[in-house]
Amino acid sequence: MCMKTVVSEKGQITIPKALRLRLGIRPGQALQVEEERGRMVVTKSESGDPVEEVFGILDLGRPTDQLIASLRGELGKE
Repeated sequence: MCMKTVVSEKGQITIPKALRLRLGIRPGQALQVEEERGRMVVTKSESGDPVEEVFGILDLGRPTDQLIASLRGELGKE
């Protein structure tokens, strides 16, 4: 698959949408740029903290305190 892009005056390029989707590149994604045998090689950087990657994605529909209380069997014992 061959795609073209143009370098802006600031040295920026736009990664074609089809390529971003195929490679899973999201806004804010860190990329590593290296020169290899006269070619520019761009790779996704290793993500940082794995906990940060998943923080906040679970929605249980209730506050954490209520969830913990129900798991402990503490709800309705007051």
